Amino acid sequence: MVEFTCVGLDVHARSVTGCGINRKTGEIFEKKMSHDPGIVIDWLEGLPQPVRVVYEAGPTGYGLARVLTTAGIDCLIAAPSKLLPAPGGRVKTDRRDARHLAELVAANLITQVCIPTPAQESARDLVRARDGARGDLMRARHRLGKLLLRHNMICEHKAWSGEHTKWLSKLQFDDPVLEQVFDNNWMVVHQAQTRRDMLDKQIAELIPRSEWEPIVTALGCLRGVSALTGFGLAVEIGDWSRFDGSSIGSFVGLVPSERSSGVSRRLGGVTKTGNKYVRRLLVEAAWHHRSAYRPAVSVELNKRWVKATPAMVARGDYANRRLHAQWVNLSGKGKKKPLVSAAVAREMAGFCWSLAMMAT
Repeated sequence: MVEFTCVGLDVHARSVTGCGINRKTGEIFEKKMSHDPGIVIDWLEGLPQPVRVVYEAGPTGYGLARVLTTAGIDCLIAAPSKLLPAPGGRVKTDRRDARHLAELVAANLITQVCIPTPAQESARDLVRARDGARGDLMRARHRLGKLLLRHNMICEHKAWSGEHTKWLSKLQFDDPVLEQVFDNNWMVVHQAQTRRDMLDKQIAELIPRSEWEPIVTALGCLRGVSALTGFGLAVEIGDWSRFDGSSIGSFVGLVPSERSSGVSRRLGGVTKTGNKYVRRLLVEAAWHHRSAYRPAVSVELNKRWVKATPAMVARGDYANRRLHAQWVNLSGKGKKKPLVSAAVAREMAGFCWSLAMMAT
């Protein structure tokens, strides 16, 4: 079906600026509205039909797209990083942004964002809340540790082990002000750890009998991918069929950047584009393959293998051996560990895709 009217929307919290271009007559329709889906739908229905609508992904979320789709209006959400810039543009306004989007959708130059279902979006918010709690706990621990370091109070035990926690609970200070500061920081650590543990429990209770359980089980065949990591990968990526074994590395920003011209070809660091949560999970999981020798199957990994099919276990075992060999090979060439972890994480992303496709 040929779209007679292509519409770009510049969506904000309190206003929506729309621009429609009739592909048959070239007529332009513009309007600034309040952020009320009913008003937006009334304006769109008054345009020459049919229409195709697009707006950029952003903090306003997917609510407007879901309402428009329910009303029978074809709506796309564009990936902001993939939008072509307006040539020679020196003035940026909502009206110009809406018209630029309308021109791009008319030229079929929009890279779409996969719109999650409300359940998928809620699960994604839960994963990101847990990630925020993890970051808060890490910062609170660092703040407390640096406070003690400034006052030359050093524990001989491993940081944040059971013995270290007991040592912290027994600390006393002669200065009452310093003791108040320590108590406050210690309380913040406890609160952050409680939040993290509570979210871990909620995620563990959500996985069984959910739509993500098969993928979490399949991803668990890889070393370093626990149920928590597998759930994070599953909800963040969503539709795995959008990718293949090579393109998923580009989606998570683990491919090298490139500046080439003519016969010269220069490669730089990884692009770090796309989903940063998935990238962090993959890099952290990649460090589990860094042993100088092939590690045996751990008790925890064996428990995850019991839940998977034989084909998944075979694929996971092959992936673990290959990723370990890749780490040893690159380390033997003198590559720095951060570079090795990124390379192993990129290859791990491809194995995650293959296992996820086996589960779907």
